[in-house]
Amino acid sequence: MGKEALSGNQQQEMANTIRFLAADAVQKAKSGHPGMPMGMADAATVLFTQFLKFDPQHPNWPDRDRFVLSAGHGSMLLYALLYLTGYEDMTLEEIKNFRQLGSKTAGHPEFGHAKGIETTTGPLGQGLGNAVGMAIAERHLAARFGDDLVDHHTYVLAGDGCLMEGISHEAISLAGHLKLSKLIVLFDDNGISIDGPVSLSDSTDVLARFKAAQWDVQSVDGHDPAAVAKAIAGAQNSDAPSLIACKTTIGFGSPSKAGSEKSHGSPLGDEDIAGMRAALNWPHAPFEVPDSALTLWRQAGARGAGLHADWRDRKGAAAADVQTAFDAAIAGDLPSSLSTRITEVKQTLSEEAASIATRRVSERVLDAVNEIVRETIGGSADLTGSNNTKGKAISPMTAENYGGRYLHYGIREHGMAAAMNGLALHGGVIPYSGTFLVFSDYARPSMRLAALMNQRVIHVMTHDSIGLGEDGPTHQPVEHLSALRVIPNLNVFRPADAVETAECWELALNARKTPSVIALSRQNLPTLRTAHQADNISSRGAYELAPAAGDAQVSLFATGSEVHLAVAAKQALDGQGIPTRVVSMPCWELFDQQDDGYRRTVIGNTPVRIGVEAATRQGWDKYLGMDGAFIGMDGFGASAPYQDLYRHFGITVENIVAKATSLLN
Repeated sequence: MGKEALSGNQQQEMANTIRFLAADAVQKAKSGHPGMPMGMADAATVLFTQFLKFDPQHPNWPDRDRFVLSAGHGSMLLYALLYLTGYEDMTLEEIKNFRQLGSKTAGHPEFGHAKGIETTTGPLGQGLGNAVGMAIAERHLAARFGDDLVDHHTYVLAGDGCLMEGISHEAISLAGHLKLSKLIVLFDDNGISIDGPVSLSDSTDVLARFKAAQWDVQSVDGHDPAAVAKAIAGAQNSDAPSLIACKTTIGFGSPSKAGSEKSHGSPLGDEDIAGMRAALNWPHAPFEVPDSALTLWRQAGARGAGLHADWRDRKGAAAADVQTAFDAAIAGDLPSSLSTRITEVKQTLSEEAASIATRRVSERVLDAVNEIVRETIGGSADLTGSNNTKGKAISPMTAENYGGRYLHYGIREHGMAAAMNGLALHGGVIPYSGTFLVFSDYARPSMRLAALMNQRVIHVMTHDSIGLGEDGPTHQPVEHLSALRVIPNLNVFRPADAVETAECWELALNARKTPSVIALSRQNLPTLRTAHQADNISSRGAYELAPAAGDAQVSLFATGSEVHLAVAAKQALDGQGIPTRVVSMPCWELFDQQDDGYRRTVIGNTPVRIGVEAATRQGWDKYLGMDGAFIGMDGFGASAPYQDLYRHFGITVENIVAKATSLLN
């Protein structure tokens, strides 16, 4: 963005304002991390006063630069910057209430708590991964709508911990491969972690590592504003993503704890802060911001208004159809024709009544979706042919073609999931991608954060049970459905057939504030719903698929690839004069949201309840009751053809029938 540099005294006073707000807030809260904000105050002041493009009066301006505090423990740096630059909902009172219940100033930045917090960070490395997704979204939208509407940077402040975490390796290699030149990382190179010097546990040449990943790298004195400014200006002109290692002193200004782990994660103490006030010539009381500093900070916050106004003029001059498409993309709206198209796909699938793997049905649904929903960006962690996530309507995104809509993430499940969060947070795109369900273990931390941040992120997870067969127990998910279902605000879909698969996709796309997992089969499954129904029956999470002929004695509850086994067992039990009903449960989370009357009706009151799922029992008892039976897995799988595995583990029609009859006797 550029601006004439501040004088040395002005720069120091502004940076010291950050330092003392951080130290005072942590001291008042009796917990927190003052060291990083104190160490990076100089670099942050340069960034926010000379380079960052933002408008506090319009914090959601689509073409603003993104600032991601990946080192989220240093949250007071961000809160101080938001207050000082004039964000309306970040007040001095909020700063004083740091880490208190109900405040906007949580211990780690929480997306949605206050404007200007671009993502939830705290688990180290996640912010860096999110930033890669944001930078991808920026390049893609620029390719779609042009630089007049989309042309901004993504800045990251990361620490040693962020760069030690494994996710950082995945994130930086992907960013380097895609040549995301508008991604700039400021590395707080203070050499300190919680245990002490970083040298206790790590001897990596960080700059060499980034350079090997095709990044531009620089190293500067983080307390030299002119050097930092020169480095950022250089990074802005690079044709690669940039790392600027800012050599800093953690806890800068503290007379007894500067440069020590003692300033990392604990209050400095009244005596130390008093000494710091003397050392930095700061005569002001706690939380007192001198008018001279606040005026300069507010001027820095106001300088983006003109750029924002220019952008609005450019947008207004764009063709009407471009403006409409841009606004719809940023709003996250789905085209009104989507529901009709999904209904048409469902009708075709019902009429075909094919035996087909739900992963392959998903590909057909995506072909229809991707033709209509221009905002989707798909991908896979090197399993495109297995996940069936690409389809015909989209082409790969590369460093030479950011207009593509399919990302080859490589074998980087964690980095992929974090980047998807960043794509969603940036806005203008709807991310989905694929891997095997068992590898949700690699992606889970990012999936949890998507749920925490209320982001529409769709994970296509195929090979969802022992039904994948010969690859064996390392690849066969057993506990994974249960593990995902316990994450709040995450919809876990496991469709039973082709029609439910189409319905689950429609529900996931319409879940604006909830991420989704769509668990899909490798093996073929029969189409059970051959009579077309326009309504999305799966929207209620569970429903009676096959009613009993007469007063039901047995209720069979199942998901996914086991529903057809339950239907066959019902037919056998009916033949024995035992009226049986089948309930398909494609999404427990949606079912749990239904009113009490509907849930009671679906659960029913039959003497026998049996759950059937090729997974562990955990979670099923809330539907089956303590006396209910379960047919599934109580240990790991094995390597064999899937038909043999289902027989070996007793997940068969015969076993369901035998269990039902034994419980009735």
